[in-house]
Amino acid sequence: MDVTNIVASNVKSIREQKKLTLDAAAELTGVSRSMLAQIEKGDVNPTISVLWKIANGYKVSFTSLVERRDGGVCVVRQTDIEPLKEDDGKYLNYPVFAFDEKTLFETYRIVIEPSGKLCAQPHLSGSEEYITVFAGEVEIAIANERFCLAKGDSIHFLADVPHTYHNPGSGRAELSMLIYYHK
Repeated sequence: MDVTNIVASNVKSIREQKKLTLDAAAELTGVSRSMLAQIEKGDVNPTISVLWKIANGYKVSFTSLVERRDGGVCVVRQTDIEPLKEDDGKYLNYPVFAFDEKTLFETYRIVIEPSGKLCAQPHLSGSEEYITVFAGEVEIAIANERFCLAKGDSIHFLADVPHTYHNPGSGRAELSMLIYYHK
C-alpha cells in the first residue's frame, strides 16, 4: 500500500469536494499552501501532526486521509500497511480500519519505541479515544492530567483536547486505538 499516493488523492479529493482553493485550505488547516500542494502531488509524505491539522481543518476523520475504501470483507495484514511515522520513527501509526459513516469510528495499531512521543492536536469536537495497551507501558497526558498504563490496561477519554502519548519504558509499547466520532 502506497500511503503517500493515497494521502495525495484523498487530500485533493476532499479539498475539491469542499470547493476549497489551496489558499482557503491553508487558512482552514494551518498547513501552508505550498505544503498542501506538495502533499496533493504526492511529492512529500506528511507527518502525523500535519495530517491531523488537515483532518481537523477539513472536519473529516484522520483515516479518510490515509485509507483507500473497498467494500465487503476486509482482511488487513500488518505487512500490507505502511506506517505513518512521527518522532524520527519512534512513534508508528498503522491505520487498520478507516472511518465508516455507519460505524463512526476508525482503528489503529500504535507502536512506540522507548522515549518515543506524539503530541496530538485536539480532534473534532466530541471525538473519543479508546486505547488498550498490549505490550510495554505508555504515559498518556490529556489536557493537564497524566495517566500511566501498562500491559492489559485501557483508557477512554474525550480527544477534543490536546493529548500526548509517551513511552517512558525501556521496551516497545504496543497499543490498539479506536477513535469514535459523534454525529
